[in-house]
Parts: sequence; C-alpha cells; structure tokens
Amino acid sequence: MTFEAIVEECRARLARPPGEVAATWKAEHPGGRAIGCFPVYTPLELIHAAGALPLAVAGGGTTVELTHADSRFQSFVCSIAKTTLELGFQGRLAGLDGVLFHSICDVARNLSSVMRRNFPDLFVEYLHLPQNTASEAAVDYLEAEYRRLLARLEGLVGHPVTDDDLARSILAHNWRRGLLRRLYAFRAQAPHLLSLAECALLTRAAGAMPVESYGPLLEAALVALGAREGRLKDRVRVVVEGAFCEQPPLGLLEVIEEAGCYVLDDDLMTGWRWFTEDVPVDGAPLRALAEAYRDRSEYSSIRHDWRKPKAQGLLEKVRRAGADAVLFLPAKFCEPALFDYVLYREALEREGIPHLVVEFEEKQWTFERTRNEIETFVESLLFD
Repeated sequence: MTFEAIVEECRARLARPPGEVAATWKAEHPGGRAIGCFPVYTPLELIHAAGALPLAVAGGGTTVELTHADSRFQSFVCSIAKTTLELGFQGRLAGLDGVLFHSICDVARNLSSVMRRNFPDLFVEYLHLPQNTASEAAVDYLEAEYRRLLARLEGLVGHPVTDDDLARSILAHNWRRGLLRRLYAFRAQAPHLLSLAECALLTRAAGAMPVESYGPLLEAALVALGAREGRLKDRVRVVVEGAFCEQPPLGLLEVIEEAGCYVLDDDLMTGWRWFTEDVPVDGAPLRALAEAYRDRSEYSSIRHDWRKPKAQGLLEKVRRAGADAVLFLPAKFCEPALFDYVLYREALEREGIPHLVVEFEEKQWTFERTRNEIETFVESLLFD
C-alpha cells in the first residue's frame, strides 16, 4: 500500500462517528465494550486491559448542527463539549457503552455530569487526576484512582483484570507510542516529505482504531515514507502549540503550510502520545503507569508540575526542533490554552522567539483571513 493510500484510509476512518466505529468493532467482538474519551491524556491501558476498545471522542466537526446541546451549555464554551453532547442526542454515540472524562477543565468536568443526566444508561466515569503532580503523594493517589477506575471497568465488562492483562496492554501501547515518536522524528527531520495534515490524519487514526490494527498500519506508513522524495523549500520552521484537546480542522492545518510554514512539532492528539518513554512492565503495572504519568510525560496545559514549567517545556521543544517561531492554535473559549498563553508569550519574548496566535473552532470551514494572517507573519520573518 502506498503512503497516500494509507493516509486516505485514515481519512475515511476518521469520517465515521465514534458510535459507528464502536458498533462495527463490537459486531466483530461479541460481548465487547467501547469507551469514548477526549484526545487528551487518558489511561488507555486500563480500558484496553479490560478487553474494551478506547476511542477518541473529538467533537463533531463540520458534520453536526447544534439543535439540542446549546440548551444544556452556555454559549461561551468550547465547540468540542457542545458537539460531543450533540452527537449523543443525535444517536451518533450509540455504539459506545461509556465515556470517560477527567480534570481537563471546568467544561469537561461539567460535561461528565451533563452526559450522566441526559444518558442514564451510559457508563459515565470521571477520573480525578492529581492537580499537583510534584507532590510526594501524587503517585500513591493516582495509583489508587487507577485502581478505583479499574474496578468500575471490571463491573462494566463482567470479569476481573489481572496484572498480566495490564502488562500486555502497556506493551501494546508502548509499541504504538514508539511508532508515533518515530513518525514525529521523521517529520522534524524532513518536513517537506510529511505534511502537517498528513501527520495529523495518521496520528488521529490512533484514536479510531484498536491498537492491534493501528500499529501495523503506522508501520507500513513509516516504511512508505522512507521511499518519498522531495526538496526543501524556503519556509519558516514552526512549532504548533495549544491544540491539545479540541482538534483543529484539517483545512486549517493545510492552510498553515500553504501559507509558508513547515511544522516540525505540535501537541495534536497529545493524549495518545503522552509518555515520552516506554512505561516499564517489570513491576506492579498500576504503579508503573502512575509513576510514568509523573515522570515520563509531556508538559501540558491540563496539568501542573512545578518541576517542569510549561513555558520551559515549550522553549525546549522549539530548540530541540530547531524552529524559527511558534504558532499558537488555541480553540475558541479554551481557558487552559488561553491562560497558559500569557506564560508562553512572556518566555518567548524574553528569548526573542517570534510567535503568532490563531484561534479556531471546529466548525470553521473558511480560512482566507487566517491564510492572510499567517502569510503576513511568514513574510515578516523571511524578509526582515
């Protein structure tokens, strides 16, 4: 299969709503369960070890018109919350047996209660992640919280989950994350051979497929990438930051590069790429996952860790990639991203690193104004 064919397969998979994906998988796995979660960090290993299918729920994009969800939320909340709820009202989450939320932000916290109230037959769980990761009690607390969630999952699937089940699941997800790290390393070295939109499609597909099927697909993509040829153009090399939860429209990602940027790194689908190293499997698996969350994870706006300041993490990402600038892509009304922008801006200005802010919403379909803003930004850097 060619690289282009693999990318198109990913695009086709992502066009299907999570409920339809879940229903198809469950037809092939009688008695199976499917759990939806936002594309930020979720302990996927626990869901997978229970024999269930974790699926990314990333809103409805341009395919959903709000007819019910607006009456349950304020008008000034992010699109992903409202369109996810709307997908439920329209029956497009019907194949899911449950949804899992956690402390991303106040909106996600409230969405869990709204989903539970409006869909009483749906398994709805809220995972309480530690707010101060650097605390000495963080690992003990998180291990206990994982254990509580695992007990709830065992009740859903109707059988116990063993340490061996967890270890096998950790190995499977280590494999997937390792392949994604290879994909991102390739793009950082050869951005002219792997576009931002192509990389986003390959990465997002991880949230729409079982890990056992996704791994071989991404391996094939990496092999096909090695045969690609092209030449570097005179473009600005940037890092994209701020799109860690709600995912930007593919049209916007295409415009970024068409306007003259090479994107070397980003935080898209960061939850499916959360750990920077493999999680060990030679000890107690829940403990290993909790320690990895504390010590082997990406910086993010959804967590606080004074040992790894977010602004310092961004500067290191820029330097590691050899980027010229930063392009911030916060979703409209995304409070974590907009609050952290103040810290990021101060750090970038102190280091003399230029940046541009471009807000988006998932139902956005025209990008001419954005194209003009990015082209002006690129020209100011290329011809300064």
